[in-house]
Amino acid sequence: MASHGALMSTLYRRVAWSLLFSVSFGCAMRDAVPAEASGVRPPAPSLRPSSDAPLPVDARGFIRRWLVQEPIAVTGPLTQSAVEAQLRSAEPADPLRWHALDTKGYNFNLYHFAWALSKPTSNVLFWAVTVVEAPSEMHDVRLAIGSNAASHWWLNGESVIAIYGDRQTVIDDGVSRRLTLRKGRNVIRAAIVNGGGATDFCARFLDAASRPVIGLTVSLPAPSNDDPR
Repeated sequence: MASHGALMSTLYRRVAWSLLFSVSFGCAMRDAVPAEASGVRPPAPSLRPSSDAPLPVDARGFIRRWLVQEPIAVTGPLTQSAVEAQLRSAEPADPLRWHALDTKGYNFNLYHFAWALSKPTSNVLFWAVTVVEAPSEMHDVRLAIGSNAASHWWLNGESVIAIYGDRQTVIDDGVSRRLTLRKGRNVIRAAIVNGGGATDFCARFLDAASRPVIGLTVSLPAPSNDDPR
């Protein structure tokens, strides 16, 4: 009987320790649930909120501050005619917010942007706006862009470059004709259409000798639900 009592006591202790471990482990696992499991995804790793201070273009001239609208669902191929039709007609089903963000790299990763907001990343249209400030009037500069996939770009309200098709982002993939930057504020507006998979874009100005223009700063209006286009 003594041996039986000792055995039962040992079993009780093991069960008690097992239950205690299960409860403790369960609580720890509950506390360690990733943010996305609770419906909130972590911030985009390649982006950060913009500050109020103007941001210089980087050493290679890339513009790294943008006001980007949440994606609009679109359908159709990435041909010139289809993309331009989408830009004229695509409207969001619900109100969409604009987000003022700086990219940590030379390119703005739209996939990271949309995923972090639990928004679709395929068959979508993104609008992006930024304001480039020039210290003086600059002649014979060219807007050089890359995008995944198709994109259309405007400078101060004038269409200056567009590229189409299912393509990867390549630096200076599309280059505008020679342009003039006004002294002070110059507004760049871009539309990027993605069919599926990764999506991003990059932009900078090149001078008459195809060298990056680096004496520029970038500023943005405060983000709001009003359409800044």
